[in-house]
Amino acid sequence: MGGFGSGRHSNKRKVDDCLSIDVNKLRRAGCLKPGYHGELKWSVNGEQTGVIDLLMNGGRLILDYQVRRPGEDWAQVEEAVPIEWRPCRYGGQRPYFRCPGGVAGKPCGRRVAKLHCGGGYFLCRVCGRLRYACQAEPRVDRQFRRADKRRIAMGGLRGLFEPYPAKPRGMWWRTYDRHIAEISNAEAYVEQAAARYRAMF
Repeated sequence: MGGFGSGRHSNKRKVDDCLSIDVNKLRRAGCLKPGYHGELKWSVNGEQTGVIDLLMNGGRLILDYQVRRPGEDWAQVEEAVPIEWRPCRYGGQRPYFRCPGGVAGKPCGRRVAKLHCGGGYFLCRVCGRLRYACQAEPRVDRQFRRADKRRIAMGGLRGLFEPYPAKPRGMWWRTYDRHIAEISNAEAYVEQAAARYRAMF
């Protein structure tokens, strides 16, 4: 039996384990201009871990790269990702990827800012069957982290037994009260979970 906070863990791959492309970073780098041709590279500790040839053509970003699945040779992949531009509230336009994947024979087309390569193709998180690292955490860990995050954002100290942070200057009292309630509820859940765990022994 695991210790307090342990729970079931999914075998689903996590977003953090995959190479990802961000449409907003590509835009800032000038990669979404018509006719653009260049490379996108990844590296870890100075060692290159991935490279993609990029070509912007007719409203689509063409990705040209190699993948190797376990027990197989390197295979060349060419993937066309539609780019959709949507108007912003205060003027200008924002780009999105249209996911080129599909489920049960139906095209996805989901509008997303990031695509992840978890199995040979760059797809949205849903089509790639990926989850965020925090989703693999037991609920008690998420609640503990949520309370700490809120405390720090308000200028306080992390920890269940630390006093609540004072109201930051300029914050509405109703906003402050809502944040304190969030901290209180999250910490109450952690304390109840700890009590249930102790009662088991």
